[in-house]
Amino acid sequence: MAKAILVDTTKCTACRACQVACKQWNQLPATVTGFGGTYENPPDFRGSYTRVLFSESVKDGEVRWNFAKTQCMHCTDAACAMVCPTGAIRKSEFGTTVIDAAKCIGCNYCIANCTFGVIYFDRALNRARKCDMCYDRMSNGKTPACAKACLTGCLQFGERSEILAKAQAAVAAAKNRGLAGAQVYGQTEVGGLGWIYVLKDAPAAYRLPAAPEPPVTARFWQALFQPARIVAGLAILFGLWSNRKHSADLAPAPEGTATGAGRAISAGK
Repeated sequence: MAKAILVDTTKCTACRACQVACKQWNQLPATVTGFGGTYENPPDFRGSYTRVLFSESVKDGEVRWNFAKTQCMHCTDAACAMVCPTGAIRKSEFGTTVIDAAKCIGCNYCIANCTFGVIYFDRALNRARKCDMCYDRMSNGKTPACAKACLTGCLQFGERSEILAKAQAAVAAAKNRGLAGAQVYGQTEVGGLGWIYVLKDAPAAYRLPAAPEPPVTARFWQALFQPARIVAGLAILFGLWSNRKHSADLAPAPEGTATGAGRAISAGK
């Protein structure tokens, strides 16, 4: 059953409890950062799977803050999975996108093609790293760490259909409060996202693409590599079967059992 997390930006206070919980649960290392003229910290996804973006907008002469938690969006049409040559990136039973560290070869194709630019390359481990929506916690019936730690109800976890219904209700309530630009983001974008946003304004106000799509290069690589992976897989299976059969033919006969040659000698006596 597909899972999703609601991000209701009308309730986000940028407390960043989600960042702390994510870092703690995934045992991510501390990183040294500096002041870069923004309240955002960390400045990128090094040492972190999630970030809260601080964006300013001016409307009717009034400065407004737009806060939005960002991470891997768990796209249905995931470009990272399309271009992965080893099959390290796959869709889980929850509809999320996960990386098998044992299969990742550090080729960086996923990073170069990510629709939202949220995958980080760990040079020390030579592999790609990103949010997996706490796959280990979900597999044990638990809520992802970020949603569990949220203090305001901005983040809510559940079945995707339920989360979509909550998002639509939140947008209707926001419009009743005078937020005419309120909208749902993630329902259909990139085939549907695992993170469903309630935005107070247009996606651009949150530095989100208005109409995100997988890059054309990702579609090309998908068409090129998937058939190749299937052929390679079949070749490996055939090789294993052939080797096993050959080994069986060469195996010594059980004691007391005459082989073909033995039977021929016995018949000539």
